[in-house]
Amino acid sequence: MSDLPLIQADRAVPPPAATTSTGGRRRRLRLLSRTDRVVITLMVLVPLLIVTGFVWMPAAATVLLSGTNWDGIGPLNEIEFVGARNYSDVVNIYPPFVPAIQHNLLWLAALFVVATPFGMFLAVLLDKELRGSRFYQTALYLPVVLSLALIGFVWQLLYSRDQGLINAVFNSSIDWYGDSNVNIWAVMVASGWRHVGYIMLLYLAGLKGVDPSLREAASVDGASESRTFFRVVFPVLRPINIIVLVVTVIESLRAFDLVWVVNKGRNGLELISALVTQNVVGEASRIGFGSALATIMLVVSLVFITIYLATVMRENRE
Repeated sequence: MSDLPLIQADRAVPPPAATTSTGGRRRRLRLLSRTDRVVITLMVLVPLLIVTGFVWMPAAATVLLSGTNWDGIGPLNEIEFVGARNYSDVVNIYPPFVPAIQHNLLWLAALFVVATPFGMFLAVLLDKELRGSRFYQTALYLPVVLSLALIGFVWQLLYSRDQGLINAVFNSSIDWYGDSNVNIWAVMVASGWRHVGYIMLLYLAGLKGVDPSLREAASVDGASESRTFFRVVFPVLRPINIIVLVVTVIESLRAFDLVWVVNKGRNGLELISALVTQNVVGEASRIGFGSALATIMLVVSLVFITIYLATVMRENRE
């Protein structure tokens, strides 16, 4: 009987501590066959090479070329480095730059203040599983799969001065794409039409992941639907909100296809992306100058992308 407590004590002793994560990882690697190791290496290496070759190297080359006066024709060994002169010229002596900045900011405001809240509103309605919600989801998301260039042609059927539907309905003769006073608003409506479907899908996916018990608890406390959404549901959607913010900023910066189809980014449709194309692949062929414009776009985009990545990494640590 005297040995029984000792036996029980031995049983109560916790098992040895598990091996460290590093040791466990090495053990799992030893269990992998050579074929598995080759496959894993290729799955990591191939995407890394593609991203490096098609994203990071061109971005680095753009930043380097922004400090040169290369015209894209002469040999590389004759490139002359001019420092920050291209950036100074962009700001001080390049007339389309200020209107392009204004139009990009206006584009961002239109997407952020009008299109994004409307897409969120549609997502809230479709989350209620209304009759025919699948059809509405498909119809609203359909413009997203279309390119902005194709959307420009589609809206040309509405905006045409002579045969457009809008002028026919209102018996007017407005040149929606040609008049510099209204064309920026016309193309923003077309762009917003596409943006609404994208935002709707993002928020709809986020709403499907919200715990139903949160809404039930708010309903028991007597909160209205709008109060429940803004006080309970919307804070839970914080990761989606960050993604939407980044997507909206990037969409406002890369708004190129639509204005290029309309009038190549001139006559009231100046945008930074269109100016980059005009200088790099246009008749001017000013690679260094166009690279400076592209670098400005890159820096602005990286600010918001960095905010997004920092937020995601902080939430993963928590």
